[in-house]
Amino acid sequence: MKTSVPIVRGIESLFGTRDENIRLLESGLKVSTQLINDSLEIEGEPANVARAENILEDYVALVREGHVFNNGDLNSYLRVCTEDPEVSLRALVSSGRQRTFGKKVLAPKTVNQRRYIEAIERNDLVIGVGPAGTGKTYLAVAMAISALMAKRVTRIILTRPAVEAGERLGFLPGTLQEKVDPYLRPLYDALHDMLEPEKVEKLLERAIIEVAPIAFMRGRTLNDSFIILDEAQNSTPEQMKMVLTRQGFGSKMVVNGDITQIDLPPGRRSGLLDALDVLRGVEGISFVNFDDRDVVRHNLVQRIVRAYEKYNEQVGAGRQLTLRLAESAPEVTPDAAAAPPDTAPSAGPVAPLESMASPVASTMASPINQPASAPGAPNA
Repeated sequence: MKTSVPIVRGIESLFGTRDENIRLLESGLKVSTQLINDSLEIEGEPANVARAENILEDYVALVREGHVFNNGDLNSYLRVCTEDPEVSLRALVSSGRQRTFGKKVLAPKTVNQRRYIEAIERNDLVIGVGPAGTGKTYLAVAMAISALMAKRVTRIILTRPAVEAGERLGFLPGTLQEKVDPYLRPLYDALHDMLEPEKVEKLLERAIIEVAPIAFMRGRTLNDSFIILDEAQNSTPEQMKMVLTRQGFGSKMVVNGDITQIDLPPGRRSGLLDALDVLRGVEGISFVNFDDRDVVRHNLVQRIVRAYEKYNEQVGAGRQLTLRLAESAPEVTPDAAAAPPDTAPSAGPVAPLESMASPVASTMASPINQPASAPGAPNA
């Protein structure tokens, strides 16, 4: 089937940098496109062509109404639309209304990002779980800045575990704050992206915004605060319980983490996994799960996340099969265990003991295997 959609305005943003948007549409819907004069010709299976036509018609109508697609926005919208046939481009753009966060004007780029923001607005405790690059931390900091500017809270508390990602950096120089700052740098980056540097420094100096490791939270009651626990997968169950019970009156808390990137020592259970099991079904707590479709970084990041998920599923299935085979292996019966050594099957030719013994071992051999000592010879 072949059809064409007239496109008079917005051709540059439709195609995107190096035609990435139109190539995403083609690969996602298994269609081919060709620009002819002021129309885009679409060819492929009837259902896929009709879906692509609906998306492009929504795009043309939105551009005609004056909507401006910023860098990367359309690519994120198209990614959702091509993978979820129930979502239209117009509905996605309309539901993701823009919000002002300090000096930034942002709009959720995926369905789960919209659910995440709405959950933070409605609930006092939100737990967001998903892979890297889905905007969990960035949107949480944006919502905290918005609440502070609107005077719904009086301060922002940003915390995360001080855990290295597979490295041992040793003792860092400087004051206590200078030692922990490198672990909290992603939170500072989000703050500086939404507020002027001078304002960030002023708020930090007045302790209106506090960035601290999770160990500093013990014994505190945080009233009228917006609390963000980032990288929660690297907290222990004890730390997670401690942080969750710091929330005071008039406060909101957002807990973020990626359960596929746990940097705790082997044998330590993640506090985030523990919280997901313990708190599921508790009234007033909202859970938002992100996946690879919500990745808003470079397109390669989405493919990397998907490849790791596929690999982990295959490795997990292999490990389960190995465990099942080990469990079904026949046990050794008492009769077989009591069988004399000469009846046991040999694992192969065995070298004589004399050829295997070292000089040191031969001097320590039992008297049974050695000739009797000469009279008057010292005992070993």
